[in-house]
Amino acid sequence: MKRRRIAYSETELWWIEGHRDLPRKEAYALFCKTFARDDVIFDNFKALCTRKGWTTGRTGRFEKGSVPANKGKTMPFNANSAKTQFKKGQLPHNTKHLGHERVCKDGYVEISVDETNPHAGYERRYVLKHRWLWEKANGPVPDGHVLKCLDGDRTNTDPANWVAIPRAMLPRLAGRQDLGKLGYDEASPELKPIILTTAQLEHAGRQARKDMPKGGV
Repeated sequence: MKRRRIAYSETELWWIEGHRDLPRKEAYALFCKTFARDDVIFDNFKALCTRKGWTTGRTGRFEKGSVPANKGKTMPFNANSAKTQFKKGQLPHNTKHLGHERVCKDGYVEISVDETNPHAGYERRYVLKHRWLWEKANGPVPDGHVLKCLDGDRTNTDPANWVAIPRAMLPRLAGRQDLGKLGYDEASPELKPIILTTAQLEHAGRQARKDMPKGGV
């Protein structure tokens, strides 16, 4: 059913245009009271202003230089909200302090240390905690070597739980399921030292053969 078009007199239109700066609902209520227009609903009034382009000039945003109505006012005290408010000098619970630790996706512990991040330039950066502690106790990891976790628990960062091994040894510790060869990480605590020692001997023998001069005895 087609709606009946609302008619407005020239005087009413002149009045509405002259009061368009008022908030829309306030202007509508004042219009109905002034002209006794009970037949005009708010949607009619709003649609008329839209068709005529009579905007209030309000965007819903603070314009540059405008002052908030509550500037300088103190929020009324509320016991419930006060429990969750920050106290002076308090830091958020997720602030990353020097020494903050986290576990990376590979299961290793990372620690925030006092070293400049080479990528972001930030004054702190995260490093692998087990390597950081191991190097403090033993010096830099030798070239071509990696640190191997002895007990299989990557979160155990005690330097005694890590040993530097040649990177080339890693495949020997991985195991071969097709050959029934047990990998180091899957082995029981009793077998781990045997597997590691065997891999070290095999690696040493291979290196000795590689270093042997051609045509040697």
